[in-house]
Amino acid sequence: MPTCLPTINRRCHACASRRLRANGKFRVNANHKLLDVWLLALCTSCGETAKLTVLERMTVRSISPELLDRLHANDSGLAAGLLQDPAVQHRNRFALDWTDAWRLETGGSEHLDLDVIDVAVRNAARIPVRPVRLIADGCGLSRGEVDRLITEGKVVSAIRLTGELSGDFTFTLKR
Repeated sequence: MPTCLPTINRRCHACASRRLRANGKFRVNANHKLLDVWLLALCTSCGETAKLTVLERMTVRSISPELLDRLHANDSGLAAGLLQDPAVQHRNRFALDWTDAWRLETGGSEHLDLDVIDVAVRNAARIPVRPVRLIADGCGLSRGEVDRLITEGKVVSAIRLTGELSGDFTFTLKR
């Protein structure tokens, strides 16, 4: 589950820092019948504000009233969704860093005593995580121990568990 908005990896225009923090606020600027919309982000070093373009020179009629209301209300859910939008990321040339922006909910530890555990992992948002880290955190194991279990065939999955994933997956842990 996400706990906060991720850090934005993009150079600050005022200093040499490469980390911005979105605060979930939007700036909507009207120029006659055209609107520009930016998501505001603050530099983690100097505090300077950066504008991430969301909409550019859009006619007011082409934007739904619900979207306009959410922009004016600084909807944090909308901000999170726009940060994950590949078109917004490409237009503004940034990547997201999800470090310390999510948590793992396991539903208890009574299942860890079983010999065979079938686990389904569901991501509440498209957060790229390392399955090895999730398995280690959720089962109370070290990452090296999880790597050893994968090598020995005691952790089995239909997908590759090394690298990063942002979707749902399942695996079986055999002790």
